[in-house]
Amino acid sequence: MDKPDKDKSGKSKPEENSVDRRSFIKAAAASGAALAAGAHSLSAQVSGGTAAGAAATEVIEIVSDRKHGSDFMMDVLKQMDFEFMTINTHSDSAGLQESVINYMGNVNPELITGLHEEVCVAMAHGYYKIEGKPLATLIYGSVGLQHASMAVYSAFCDRVPIFIMLGNQRHNPNSRSVQDAPAMVRDFTKWDDSPLSLEHFAQSAVRAYSVAMTTPTMPVVLSVDKKLQEMIIPKGEKLRIPKYTPNTPPAGDPNAVRELAKMLVDAELPVLGVERAARSQAGLEYIIELAELLQAGVVDTIQRMNFPSRHPLLQEPSIFGEADMVLALEMPMLSHSRLKEGAKLASISGFDLFTRSNYWHFGDYQEPDFSIAADAEATLPLLIEEVRQQMSRSKRSAVRARGAKFAEINKQNRERDKAFAANGWNDSPLNTARVAAELWEQIKNKDWSLVSRSDGMSDWAWKLWDFNKYYHHIGQSGSVGVGYSNPASVGAALANRKHGRLSINLQNDGDFMFLPSTLWTAAHHKIPMLTVMHNNRAYNQEIMLISRMAALRDRDVSRCTIGSVIDNPNIDFAQMARSMGWYAEGPIEHPSELAPAMKRAIAAVESGQPALLDTVTHPN
Repeated sequence: MDKPDKDKSGKSKPEENSVDRRSFIKAAAASGAALAAGAHSLSAQVSGGTAAGAAATEVIEIVSDRKHGSDFMMDVLKQMDFEFMTINTHSDSAGLQESVINYMGNVNPELITGLHEEVCVAMAHGYYKIEGKPLATLIYGSVGLQHASMAVYSAFCDRVPIFIMLGNQRHNPNSRSVQDAPAMVRDFTKWDDSPLSLEHFAQSAVRAYSVAMTTPTMPVVLSVDKKLQEMIIPKGEKLRIPKYTPNTPPAGDPNAVRELAKMLVDAELPVLGVERAARSQAGLEYIIELAELLQAGVVDTIQRMNFPSRHPLLQEPSIFGEADMVLALEMPMLSHSRLKEGAKLASISGFDLFTRSNYWHFGDYQEPDFSIAADAEATLPLLIEEVRQQMSRSKRSAVRARGAKFAEINKQNRERDKAFAANGWNDSPLNTARVAAELWEQIKNKDWSLVSRSDGMSDWAWKLWDFNKYYHHIGQSGSVGVGYSNPASVGAALANRKHGRLSINLQNDGDFMFLPSTLWTAAHHKIPMLTVMHNNRAYNQEIMLISRMAALRDRDVSRCTIGSVIDNPNIDFAQMARSMGWYAEGPIEHPSELAPAMKRAIAAVESGQPALLDTVTHPN
């Protein structure tokens, strides 16, 4: 992903009667051409795709008897420009692993060791959401894929492309061999194959990458036979590597976009619902431009960094009930049930271009009044131009009052949040709002990136911090599965490392304990990041649900912590982190300890070391 010029972003300064884009945020220098009428940008994805697409078809002629099948496989993967390959080492991929080490020199890709296959895939998930291109992951075809399957499902639900290769042994099978390895995850991947020859591998690898990177993006799987990896290619053999050409994301039909623009311009109170709409800094800028042109309210589910957290047009979901026109951008589960009677619902989404049916990740049918099956980011420039052309001078004047109304609602929401954050400010255990606020004071003048779930610390980071760049947060997990944040944050921090960004992980305690070995991977590969624990020593959401159930049944609520608390003994996260090479402090229970500890931890991170603060928090 292109790194935006950090000197060219500003804070919100709304005019008295309107929300003006120029005074709120200046476009990144690189976005000027991308914002031109009818244009669209691959942005983050293009960093790997353009160079790869320019490569000519290559024929490899074997000139010695020392080239192995796995060497040729690495020749094929070169044009995908994988910077890293996560791996949990295993016997059935020994050929590929050795080729990465010696044939490739452990460079492009560099092996990243994960101590659990779910770590390997979840790291790839987080990495993509910063870098905008996949890394490869290499895991055991049977037992390893069973471990990894939860992370694969999260990436599928979150529409993140991951290039997964499975080592498998079909010849001389053993207890770990499997006839159809990808079958285990076929219901939640986009495409898979089990190549039978080297040229078959070349065709399928390039196809897999192309399919993964085409809207809607999703994981793909290649099962790579051990014998194929280890074979010696006969001297004089000529093997062809297909050229990879990236697909242009599908933009909406111009006539349909023109009709949608009219619906938006004619609406009295339009609202944009944004979910996975922005996949780059350019996408973020497009959404801001459209919202400000219409002076429309914006509801962001923060599944991606779609909209700045302090923008005056940002609204809470309740505003859907007041709108007469709602445009859902990559938000396929927004339905009429949340809108007032007679309101119109339109959608731009690539969701219907490909999906599976077994796992209910799609929700009920949306029933939009107007729908465009296309990539939202690719369609937005055309929509912006159509809205601009259709909006008369008198209409532009009229929408200013609408913008002022949204700005006033936003102001009231922010003031309410600040007042609520002050409740229990000096409490011990720590108020999560206090933890988020103290951390913001330490990082606000740095180039930072929240690499954990965007709702960390009970949403207080989103409510109190100034998110305005695409890499400022990476969204959610997709599946809402526990165990995602710890490894995904390390993958995102790996992507941030070369940009020199301060990576922040606001880490729930229960989620952490699914894959604590992730800490070792970060320390071993010198991935600097700051993890701040949300250690409330419980699965507190579940306690609330069980307590509600007991109350409904008129039973003992006081017993409802059984099975959901994480105490007796309390987990010493700082000691665990130190044992795996991290700088760590804690447990921290008093507010006066927060700022000094954060300063020391950030200093450790800026010296190149991962750091963890075990902050003991309220159960909220």
